[in-house]
Amino acid sequence: MAEGADLAVVVQAHDVAHYRDLVPGVDLLAAPAAAARPPVRFAWEQAGLPGLVRRSGADVLHSPHYTMPLAVGVPVVTTLHDATFFTHPDVHLAVKRTFFRSWTRVSLRRARRCVTPSAATRDELVRVAGARADRIDVAHLGVDSRRFHVPSDAERAAVREHLGLTGRYVAFLGTLEPRKNAAALVRGWVRAVADAEDPPALVLAGGRGWDEEIERAAAEVPAGLTLLRPGYLPLEQLAGLLGGAEVVAYPSLGEGFGLPVLEAMACGAPVLTTRRLSLPEVGGDAVAYTEPDPGAIGTALRELLDAPERRAALAAAARDRAALFDWRSCARAHLRSYASAAGL
Repeated sequence: MAEGADLAVVVQAHDVAHYRDLVPGVDLLAAPAAAARPPVRFAWEQAGLPGLVRRSGADVLHSPHYTMPLAVGVPVVTTLHDATFFTHPDVHLAVKRTFFRSWTRVSLRRARRCVTPSAATRDELVRVAGARADRIDVAHLGVDSRRFHVPSDAERAAVREHLGLTGRYVAFLGTLEPRKNAAALVRGWVRAVADAEDPPALVLAGGRGWDEEIERAAAEVPAGLTLLRPGYLPLEQLAGLLGGAEVVAYPSLGEGFGLPVLEAMACGAPVLTTRRLSLPEVGGDAVAYTEPDPGAIGTALRELLDAPERRAALAAAARDRAALFDWRSCARAHLRSYASAAGL
């Protein structure tokens, strides 16, 4: 809206109040309550959404998550968040892999424009899915500096009290699913700190996914080391968690963008990640890199933990680089995509 767009947003019926508070003044259109169930939602997207779009008078429909109605009567822009359903099929459940591969191909063929959050994802879709690069627009994600910022001493202390931490720690933030490679991080952390006089804890914050290997890795942690898996943390504690860590480690096997890396950078954290897919596009020279296997993670993590000056330099560079990614730029990139789709 701040960029002059006239938006109508279709939301789940139970989310209307939330979005009314989040984006006041936007025209909110509610899907039927039954569409809260995924099978009904997918059917309604094809049969019910087109009529809602026509009644709204929209010039363009933005479908933000791979799928799109096939007969809607206006140009469609579809967001394709990553290509890992093609490049890393083993880290996705079979049903999701089949579904999102199919819809990615449909959207690449049928949507007027597609949007990806990184050039790396665009290039991968060209390589593995036969996409046309000239029909894909890149819109880098942004970071909310009000939520993700260098934390105050009080914010750091609140997280420590919440988690029961008294010493140093390494942090991870993300869903514990195979693609995030958290099991390898646990094993690498053990290698890095097992012989330390004051070994830092490892905090794996975020939702529990379907990664069974993380349970095996956790069971291997020696006595005397502290591994915490607190699940979701309150949003107001995330800056304290990330900015208070000795290192934020995110050794993902592949990301469409890598928002946790950017958020950690904005909090002034030294970050250790991989060079897979889009992550170097986000981290640039402001993060440290490792290969994704436990041995390499352990070596890289130990080197960072033993080098306070290196961590301080990365933290300063990370803050500067994170400032280059903002949501207004992301919104403007989307508006350009909409205009292109509408032929304006």
